[in-house]
Amino acid sequence: MQSAADRRRFWWVNQNQTFEQEVGGGYLWSPKQNANGARSRFYENMREVGPGDIVYSFCDTRISAIGVAVSYAYECPKPAEFGAAGPNWGRIGWKADVRFNRLVQRVRPKDHIDILRPLLPARYSPLQSDGNGLQQVYLAEISQAFAEVLAGLVGHEGRTMLDMTALAGAEDLEHLDRRGLDEWEDHIENEIASDDKIPDTERKALVKARRGQGTYRRNLLRVETLCRITKVDNRVHLVGSHIKPWRDCENDERLDGENGLLLTPSIDHLFDRGFISFDANGDLLVSPRADHVSLRRMGLPSDDRLNVGEFTSVQKKYLEFHRDQVLLRAS
Repeated sequence: MQSAADRRRFWWVNQNQTFEQEVGGGYLWSPKQNANGARSRFYENMREVGPGDIVYSFCDTRISAIGVAVSYAYECPKPAEFGAAGPNWGRIGWKADVRFNRLVQRVRPKDHIDILRPLLPARYSPLQSDGNGLQQVYLAEISQAFAEVLAGLVGHEGRTMLDMTALAGAEDLEHLDRRGLDEWEDHIENEIASDDKIPDTERKALVKARRGQGTYRRNLLRVETLCRITKVDNRVHLVGSHIKPWRDCENDERLDGENGLLLTPSIDHLFDRGFISFDANGDLLVSPRADHVSLRRMGLPSDDRLNVGEFTSVQKKYLEFHRDQVLLRAS
């Protein structure tokens, strides 16, 4: 079985505009798309970051910090502290929590490009062959060999970070994981609860819908009768899970029974966090970031091959959003 260190991946992030905010705040954040609406490999890479991954921060031509990721990516609004930075970035992007360590020995890769050049990725490189950075790059994957050479150039600080298999204990991960997402949903809930333009009964229904309860659950029960994966049909053990997340919905979508699935709690967790999704034909989709041993213990088939049956045409539209905006995988 692979150790946590063996599963680590290594990333290079360009943070010229937002270094202080991201490193100081302990996170990575990117928009989901370019200003023209096109997908960017460097933004899609956010969906592949996972706990234990090593992140090199490049700012002002130097490696200025090294971090360890302590969460998977999740949807999150553009941080308010960015201010005027990135005026063309979308309002909702990807965020991953990272424990950064600012470096005393800040290395300028251009000064060592003869050593680094043979290790540059053939595609999606964060550096040009002359050692200059690439402005269009946000997050790029680098090889372990490249990461180890960089760590050696940094010195003791760099080697120490690479030798660590985990920076935070389980209690820290639980505290940090999705902190921005919870704050975002709390803010939306407070806005709904205080909006006098929405009738009182509807406000209560919308708030309860966040937790899969009330009017939303009653509407969902008209569409779904059991957990499509585990086949549990006792409603006591089933969670009303939005397909298009509650935070992303318009109010009518938050109460739409076709915007939902009945899932056991462990399967709800996997679906909500983007470790699994479903194709329009009912095939189960599994994120490459998911731990397959854990999946089997949580009730998924050992070979990950499963068709859960037909969805309504409306459910298929919501599932398209889930695959596109929630599932942890790069296109």
